[in-house]
Amino acid sequence: MKRVLIISYYWPPAGGVGVLRCLKFSKYLMKFGWEPVVYAPSNANYLLHDNSNFKDVASNIEILKHPIREPFGLYKFLTGRKKDDPTDPVHARHKTSFLDEFSIWVRGNFFIPDARCLWIKPSVKYLRDYLKFHPVDAIFTDGPPHTNTMIGQKLSEEFGIPWLADFQDPWTQADYYRLYKIGKQADKRHKQMEQKVFASANKITTASPSWAKDLEKIGACNVGVLYYGYDEDDFSGIEQSVDADFTITHAGLFSRDRNPETFFRVLSELKNELPGFGEKLKLNFFGFTDVLVKNTLIQFGLERNLLHEGPIKRREVINKIMNSHILLLPLNKAENVLGRIPGKFYEYLRAKRPVLCLGPENSDVGQMIKEFNSGKCCSYDDTEAIKTFIKNRYELFLEGKNFISAGNFEKFSIEIQTSVLAGLLNQITNHG
Repeated sequence: MKRVLIISYYWPPAGGVGVLRCLKFSKYLMKFGWEPVVYAPSNANYLLHDNSNFKDVASNIEILKHPIREPFGLYKFLTGRKKDDPTDPVHARHKTSFLDEFSIWVRGNFFIPDARCLWIKPSVKYLRDYLKFHPVDAIFTDGPPHTNTMIGQKLSEEFGIPWLADFQDPWTQADYYRLYKIGKQADKRHKQMEQKVFASANKITTASPSWAKDLEKIGACNVGVLYYGYDEDDFSGIEQSVDADFTITHAGLFSRDRNPETFFRVLSELKNELPGFGEKLKLNFFGFTDVLVKNTLIQFGLERNLLHEGPIKRREVINKIMNSHILLLPLNKAENVLGRIPGKFYEYLRAKRPVLCLGPENSDVGQMIKEFNSGKCCSYDDTEAIKTFIKNRYELFLEGKNFISAGNFEKFSIEIQTSVLAGLLNQITNHG
């Protein structure tokens, strides 16, 4: 069987969406003729932990681990952060301070390509020794963190191993890139490294059609799309028993660049306009919610409707989205929003519950929602469209009819997306 070295910072016990891409690919690759060899850090400072992800680690795959040095412990010590606060200063600013701003500047200008960069040299050395006696047919890297990308690039060059560089998020085109206060010299270095990847990778993939076009505009060639997808196994054994209350659920990080002020205002207005709406309305936010989003929710008098907030296990999240009446999907307010397809969107599709997306209708998500008849995509400030959608769904909820007839979205299963990945690996290694 052909062997592929998968280089990933995220690996169980990591939780959150970042771990799922490589974890799920490795789960199914053997079905399509590829044996994964996974390389990950042995002591990573993961913010989220979810031991249930170990169930997806195939028992017969080889896992290589090597220590990593990360600056997050020092950052939290200097800024007085708690251990369970976000590790990235961009997402951790509940209160802005000089140390926060300085940490962001240091992160963007000295830790290139990212805060895990101290892992590059020891990883290349460790994997160089491994590959001399345990050859592989291909390398697959997933970024960010683009530390993974740089490790793969150096090994591919040294050993002549075909390399597929995956960008689940862009590099210099990422919506958060400019938040790091990157100076001219650091920006130049980031872009030089990025261009070197474009030139040396045998294949480049990213998570959406729009982002594939964006990468091509800045010099990438031979770009394909690997969607996140959903894993049917994750839904096994979960029975759909729709909530008795009118629940609106958001799963994952709720960052300040997705603050849905108009949405909150509409809910506040509906509490005054519709009898019983305020008593029935429940908001489920599962994941880290930025303080700005929390304050806006409180501003519109919705704090009593917030049923739960904070991270929970994936199994619980899927159970919640399966039984909610509306699944909220706010897209980042960013230049590259057209290609932003959050990983949770595929699980929203599989749950067959109505999706309310906030963002451009011509985005990749907006077009998919329309194609699969899975809800509504509205701009953030379209009060009338947001209110009409929620009112209609609430009326159907009262009648016990708040279901949707989703289209044929099975092509987004992880298993099928893994077959696409296997086909690309066959191409770059000249295997039929």
